Amino acid sequence: MENSLFENRIDLKVLNEATEKLRTQISTVIVGQKKMVDSILVAILSNGHVLIEGVPGVAKTLTAKLMAKSISANFSRIQFTPDLMPTDVLGTSVFNLSSSAFEFNKGPIFGNLILIDEINRAPAKTQAALFEVMEERQATIDGNTYPMQAPFIVFATQNPIEQEGTYRLPEAQLDRFLFKITVNYPSLEEETEILKNKNAGKGKNEVQEMTALFTKQQIIEYQRIVKDIVIEEHLIKYIAQIVNKTRNNNALYLGASPRASIAIMDSAKAYAAIQGRDFVTPDDIKEMAYPVMRHRIILSPEKEMEGISPDEIIKQILNSVEVPR
Repeated sequence: MENSLFENRIDLKVLNEATEKLRTQISTVIVGQKKMVDSILVAILSNGHVLIEGVPGVAKTLTAKLMAKSISANFSRIQFTPDLMPTDVLGTSVFNLSSSAFEFNKGPIFGNLILIDEINRAPAKTQAALFEVMEERQATIDGNTYPMQAPFIVFATQNPIEQEGTYRLPEAQLDRFLFKITVNYPSLEEETEILKNKNAGKGKNEVQEMTALFTKQQIIEYQRIVKDIVIEEHLIKYIAQIVNKTRNNNALYLGASPRASIAIMDSAKAYAAIQGRDFVTPDDIKEMAYPVMRHRIILSPEKEMEGISPDEIIKQILNSVEVPR
């Protein structure tokens, strides 16, 4: 948390204390991955869904589970497989003999915090079942609309390397994720610490002893507070300039949508809040531009063949836009 000499117009003390406790609690189980933890926290405060991408064994699923365990809310985990049907996610109508009527049995998507493991393993029709749920936070089944309880956040994991038995997520679905977080291997020091903890028998007990630090109502209240974080008009224009640059860039086949602009603004507010500030800075915007845009832009075939990453293009764009003073 940043030390500051100014006095906040919005009282962030309770929020900052809670987020600090959450970081500390998760660090008893997860070594490193601070950026992933902060990004998931920002997404929760921004009321946005998160796609977590990384090779197996880098604690993607465990981190999402720990975050969910830190919040006193209904948690569901859905393992996506190639034979998963939309009804396995949304639920199905069952005929009740006693009432002689069909009753809807809700599926696992009806919760507050939903962990979808290996989201890219399910076929297109099952992916499509998530479109309305993620965007409008409701599901329409047999002509009836069922709203999701607030808060409603989806964490989804995927493996970027494995191709067999996987399906590419359509751009329209990717656009519904606030963030795409890429998780890298731990450093040598972090991996040594992981081995030491495992050798000392740490980990399992700590997971079981995790306590809920937030209630559902507190999350909703923190989301409301974050919306009031101040962002100056020249910074709003700065966001628009950054996103606009993706649409006339020779390195990109597809630029970011206006949804990306809104996502950068909302997440920059939440990022400022967990830093202890009630106003957004250009650095907040720069930090959030990567997870917001990396899954929303598509590289040109030439750049893909060169092995250029979306993050490199985002960095070039950020360097090309003048930072407002």
